[in-house]
Amino acid sequence: MNQVEKALTHALFVHLHHNVDKAIDFGAFKKLNEKVDQIWPGALVVGPEANDDAAVVKIPGTECLVAAKMESHCSPCVPRPYDGAATGAGGAMRDVVAMGARPIFLLDFIGTRPLEEEVLVGPCGFNGTCTCGECQSMTSQERINLMLKGIRDMSEAMGVFVAGGGFSTSFSDIVPAVVVAVVGQQITEKPLTKPAKSAGDQIIIIGTTGKDGNDTLYRAGLVPILRPAEAAFAEERATMDTTLAAYRTGKIKACSDLGAAGIGAAVCESARFGGLGARIDLSKVPVRVADITPEEILICETQARMLLQVAPEDVEEVLAAVKSQNAVAALIGEITSEDQTVFEYAGQVVASIPNHPSKEILASLRK
Repeated sequence: MNQVEKALTHALFVHLHHNVDKAIDFGAFKKLNEKVDQIWPGALVVGPEANDDAAVVKIPGTECLVAAKMESHCSPCVPRPYDGAATGAGGAMRDVVAMGARPIFLLDFIGTRPLEEEVLVGPCGFNGTCTCGECQSMTSQERINLMLKGIRDMSEAMGVFVAGGGFSTSFSDIVPAVVVAVVGQQITEKPLTKPAKSAGDQIIIIGTTGKDGNDTLYRAGLVPILRPAEAAFAEERATMDTTLAAYRTGKIKACSDLGAAGIGAAVCESARFGGLGARIDLSKVPVRVADITPEEILICETQARMLLQVAPEDVEEVLAAVKSQNAVAALIGEITSEDQTVFEYAGQVVASIPNHPSKEILASLRK
């Protein structure tokens, strides 16, 4: 395995962000939900065991489906409180959109140190002492103001209510708690679940990819500088509106939000959950900067992007709907019947990720 394959395999199969079931007993929730289903039969449409982008419930006595997602963005708020909170809110909204819903309202929770205590904001924030000369010392209250402004500005850009939330100053850790929950109404006939549906389906990306959000590459030692994901307010709204326009064609078979580990994770998970594979041409991905590497295109977590899967015969209709919104989009690959996902650039394989890595490979990545 090359270094980028190790980084992506670790993110997909070892890191708890993509393996929540290793820390949380979904089985206990499933048993509970089966009991509650006796009260509200069929109300839970997509539950936690589905490991999808968001939950979906049906309001009893109606035909209304509601999608909801809770997302934390705590660590990014240490170096960049404003962008960290804004991208957390935007990411939760995209997760709701990925299920085929339009976000309506948001609840947030902020947990931090007492208001008068000093906190360090910037690249050295986790160390507590600045050695780069770029950090800023501020009060906990000032940092809270930045985080709340990030959430507010993203909600305004997306046309989403901030309906309530919670707050605590009892936290003593360097990392604040920044959690948002987003609720939206389904606009598609049924939820657009993440698993790939059919070999041959085409993969369309909406939005452009940059060098920010390189956390996975940085942890793997493949880039020297950590660049947290940057908030992209107008772009987020454009991506949402474009995705909803694509949904109205009725031709979307699966959808994924591009979050942690970017294109790499979104494609691999969709293919694997569907018992299929995929092949992606990274050179076809629209990019924001000219000096971006194939590895950055593969894994960077640039905001305001979505992946759609459509049947080959429906590609032109969906792309026409996308272009009607003056959005940037491209056909970048397809679902295959293989048991792996292959990422290429200019005819060269950048990474090949098996659906089922060997025990030996996983053991080596845990060291």
